[in-house]
Amino acid sequence: MRTPEVDATAVESLLHAAVAAPSMHNTQPWRFGMEADTGAIHVRADRARRLPHCDPQLRAQHLSVGAAVFNLRVAAAHLGWEPDVRLLPDPGDPDLLATVRLTVATGGTLPSYGDLYDAVTRRHTSRMPFTGRPVPDHIVAEMLTAARTEGAHLDVPGVVGTRALLRLTALGEARNAADPDRAAEARHWITPPNTRAPYGIPLTSLGPRDLGRRMPMRDFTGPLPGLPLPALRFERHAQVALLWTAHDRPADWLRAGQALERALLVATRHGVRTSMLHQAMEWPDLRAAMSGTRQRCHPHLLIRFGYGPDGGPTPRASTPARLPGQATGDHDGVTGEQARG
Repeated sequence: MRTPEVDATAVESLLHAAVAAPSMHNTQPWRFGMEADTGAIHVRADRARRLPHCDPQLRAQHLSVGAAVFNLRVAAAHLGWEPDVRLLPDPGDPDLLATVRLTVATGGTLPSYGDLYDAVTRRHTSRMPFTGRPVPDHIVAEMLTAARTEGAHLDVPGVVGTRALLRLTALGEARNAADPDRAAEARHWITPPNTRAPYGIPLTSLGPRDLGRRMPMRDFTGPLPGLPLPALRFERHAQVALLWTAHDRPADWLRAGQALERALLVATRHGVRTSMLHQAMEWPDLRAAMSGTRQRCHPHLLIRFGYGPDGGPTPRASTPARLPGQATGDHDGVTGEQARG
């Protein structure tokens, strides 16, 4: 499929892919603006959807936006463009996190990651138990290469290292549960059954607790009466990957988000399910401990991966049905309310 002009159909395809990116608590903390005459898409942070208690530095928000930027790149390549990305292009506008210009591919060669387009809408977070069947080494190696290509790293530890990372994650989960403000913040993003909220996580998508207490899945409901989550046995030997970068600046967080999504899409293409364990990253001492003995290692996320049921889609707001005009000075030609899907 090749679309030489940025028409309404192309815009909808681009943004539909962008908002399929994962975000913490499904906050979808992004806004998009487009300059129709230049074909430049402006990707902005939406501070109204920040998580002040568990993400005060906005690191997780940058990861989410970075993942959306990568999906934009995938869709652009699929439609026949070569996307030109600039991170943090305007020091005077800290909420403008990236611009993606749609340029004509030189020499007729499009980025290879365009082949991941079909995986964009099939990727869903699974909070269910996995089977325990190990993911083959060649798939894991492809996931690691995907992250490295985007300027980040994925480390897959052995059994002892995995247990250490899960223990730190469990400690972060216990601290979050004991903190009333953090627990309330998590509950705020849970949507009741039979609602059509475009953001947050449906109660029915939360998944079970681990009966063996080995897998520290996030408890969004806490001690609320009438909302007990079921308990099932999770895989005995989990496979996890630690996402990290050598530096810890906002641009590195955006690169880590792009690396995360590229690795997740590679996993999805091979039928591998994934879920994200972020709890330890929300406490400075635990985040530091997650790096272990590595030098210049700044962790961002622990990815659990394996084979199992599809987690199912989480809600997204609608995409625009028409091509926006020239973006205004604040680059809101496509607003957050118009452009998520």
